[in-house]
Amino acid sequence: MTTTAQNRSAVQSVGILLARIGIGVVFLAHGLQKLRVWGQDGTAAAFEGMGVPAPSVSAFLATWLEIVGGAALILGVLVPVVGALFVLDMIGAFLYAHADSGIWIADGGYELVLALGAGSLLLASVGAGAFSVDALLRRIRS
Repeated sequence: MTTTAQNRSAVQSVGILLARIGIGVVFLAHGLQKLRVWGQDGTAAAFEGMGVPAPSVSAFLATWLEIVGGAALILGVLVPVVGALFVLDMIGAFLYAHADSGIWIADGGYELVLALGAGSLLLASVGAGAFSVDALLRRIRS
C-alpha cells in the first residue's frame, strides 16, 4: 500500500471511529433515558400512545438495543449488525413518532431520527474501521 493510500485509510478509520462514538453515545443516552427516566412502563405507555405494535415488547427491545447497541458502536463490536438494527429502529421511530411532524426536531420532527438512521446505515455499510474490537478480533484470527 502506498503512503497516500495508507494516509487515506488512516483518515477514514479515524472518521469511522468518531462517527461510531458520536452515534453510539446518542443511542446509549436515549436507551438509558428510556430505562432510568421513563422506566419500562413509561416507555411502553408512550409507545402504546404512538400506536407502536406490542408496546411492552417494543419498548423493552428498543431500550436494550439502544443501550447495548450504543455501547457496541462505541467499542466497535458487530458494527454492521448493530448499524442495521439501528436503521430498523429509526424507521420505526420515523413511522410511529415523527413522520407527521415535519423535519424540525423542535416540532417533534424527524431530523434526529433521519441523521441517526443515515449514520447507522453508513456504519452498517462500511463496518467498524481499523480502530475497533471488530478489527482487533480479525487481526487475532488471522
